[in-house]
Amino acid sequence: MSFEPGDISLIRFPRADLRKGKYRPVLLLSKLPGPFDDWLICAITSQLRHEVKEWDERIERADDDFKRSGLKILSIIRIGKLATVEERVLVPTCKINR
Repeated sequence: MSFEPGDISLIRFPRADLRKGKYRPVLLLSKLPGPFDDWLICAITSQLRHEVKEWDERIERADDDFKRSGLKILSIIRIGKLATVEERVLVPTCKINR
């Protein structure tokens, strides 16, 4: 499966304390240059209490891409929760940009 920036995927998003995390939606930001199949990703959460005003981005039902996102409820793109992962750990879910 090929991925593109803007796609939403599921991964076991690593916790800050490096304990194994649960499957969470992530936004694919960019495939990293170089010989490896690594992606820069950003966490998505429905836990609104974690929103950092003027930093994180809300994804609301009224947004054009909400229905295609596969998300069920209002969610937040957590700009401060970035990670680099191998492409092989990405679970395809939605193609937003197509």
